[in-house]
Amino acid sequence: MKIVTYNVNGLRPRIQQFGSLLKLLTSLDADIICLQETKLAKHDLRADMVWADGYESFFSCTRARIGYSGVATFCRVKCAFSSCEVALPVDAEEGFTGLLENSRGFGDGKDERVVEGLEEFSKDELLKVDSEGRCIITDHGHFVLFNIYGPRADPDDAERIQFKHNFFKILQKRWDAILRQGRRLIVVGDINIAPAAIDRCDAKPDFEKNEFREWFRSLLVENGGPFADVFRAKHPERKEAYTCWSTSSGAEIFNFGSRIDHILSAGKCLHEHSTDGHDFLTCHVRECEILTQFKRWQSGNTTGWKGGAGIKLKGSDHAPVCMSLDEIPIISQHNTPLLSTRYCPQVEGCQQTLVSMLARRQTAEHLKSNGQSNSSLVTDTKVSMKRSSDNAAAPDLSLDGLVDSSHMKQRDNALESVECSQSSPNEASWSKMLCLSSSPDKPISRVQSKKKPKQSQGSQLSLRSFFQKSSVPIDGINSSGTSDKTGDAPASDQFSKGDSMRYDEMNTKTDSVSKINMSLQDHAPADSLCSTVEEKRNVAVAEWQRIQEVMQSSIPLCKGHSEPCVSRIVRKSGPNLGRKFFVCARAEGPASNPEANCNYFKWAASKSNHKARGQ
Repeated sequence: MKIVTYNVNGLRPRIQQFGSLLKLLTSLDADIICLQETKLAKHDLRADMVWADGYESFFSCTRARIGYSGVATFCRVKCAFSSCEVALPVDAEEGFTGLLENSRGFGDGKDERVVEGLEEFSKDELLKVDSEGRCIITDHGHFVLFNIYGPRADPDDAERIQFKHNFFKILQKRWDAILRQGRRLIVVGDINIAPAAIDRCDAKPDFEKNEFREWFRSLLVENGGPFADVFRAKHPERKEAYTCWSTSSGAEIFNFGSRIDHILSAGKCLHEHSTDGHDFLTCHVRECEILTQFKRWQSGNTTGWKGGAGIKLKGSDHAPVCMSLDEIPIISQHNTPLLSTRYCPQVEGCQQTLVSMLARRQTAEHLKSNGQSNSSLVTDTKVSMKRSSDNAAAPDLSLDGLVDSSHMKQRDNALESVECSQSSPNEASWSKMLCLSSSPDKPISRVQSKKKPKQSQGSQLSLRSFFQKSSVPIDGINSSGTSDKTGDAPASDQFSKGDSMRYDEMNTKTDSVSKINMSLQDHAPADSLCSTVEEKRNVAVAEWQRIQEVMQSSIPLCKGHSEPCVSRIVRKSGPNLGRKFFVCARAEGPASNPEANCNYFKWAASKSNHKARGQ
């Protein structure tokens, strides 16, 4: 059995990267896949985001901020009902306080009872730490699995530091309550804590004195705690084993990162007669590895970082961590928990989009007012299709005759609604053929739009053409603005009123441009006008080169490599917010590596600052 934890840094981009959710999960090749930082809200739970053939999924979404945090657990199973597979949970819970609405399953409602071990905290405190979608708990019989996305807190952000402190304090209380019941625990996820100096690329002498790193190490068996750090237990001396790298500095090139994605285990082994020294880690964990093949940066991607200019790397800023288990017996038959997304109302049945949802509501109201139903509409469509195939020229069998033209869009959406929810396959095929029911020789009549037609992209004037009089005919319109066609033309070849207005406007604009051009030529000095297009191009190239030289002269060279720096802007709130500065363009790496970033820094000159100093 394999368990994988992976901070995907947005589930949407990872699905786009691999082509589908199923391909993403297949590439990880594990029985239980725990994802963090999905960045999905409840309304984002579309079928293509949560469903994959052969997997049961469980999501926790943020209730505080949109496009933020979120975790998901995918379980690879052969059957979701009456199954003996350990990968299929017997129970599941969103959050770890028990107070979230539908925390035990969709339609389960809101539980006002406080979970055992958390009685000392107020409900407001519990709901606050549990509202950011940072935990999914799945009970697999032999063990309870916590999928965690730990909060991040900047050193000078007191509010987030307090939030992080409360989060882990309450979480530990929940772990202690489960361990007192004699259950085994597996905790996986992006904990956002590098516990020791060996787990950080640029650890300072006082690195391990941080309160959260001290708390993490207090959980471990070697310090009297119940948990084993599975990766470090299997690889106690391995250095530069990192799982996360900075996205803005190219830190992956020189493997300049940190190990903040973890797998922890606690509890005794599954053997009936276990003795001292036989715990879950020793008896059942075969190996634990960092899947570096999922790193964004691979050797040979490009020749250099150069500040990231022109480089588009696909992938998360984290690497997955995988644990393989042995001797995990099957459990008694059970069904998938109610928290499975197969029971989620947003994705149950025919998935709706915002447009289709609003259109179907309008259609239902319109059909109700006319005493019609979706089924009668399909029946009428079939009859109309049959008649139109027998006599394509009959005026009362056109699309405008079938449904009132003012409700044509509603009719199309109604057919889509019937196709998705009520119609049989034959009815669906008739609905899809509706758009082809008219004869190719007879155009479908449409209600004339009151909006002015937009010009196509091809008719966009360039800067040069704006000062030149166009002499090229456009669709049969000569330079004088008149049509080259004479005599009577078929009705289908006649210009519509909107088209005539568009051509009149174009001719008027052409005449105006011609007058402006002649006026400029009359008043401009002779030596400022270039005689040929080639001279104009040369002047433009020379001017652009001059601008580039001015820009290059204002960019400083870094001291370590004498190379042009890259500019950055301060995004952090404070007195320097929005201020521009220059740094070395090379990728971040160890100070001992001369090819890495030389840490050069310089503030950009600011006119306002100079004026302030002068005053």
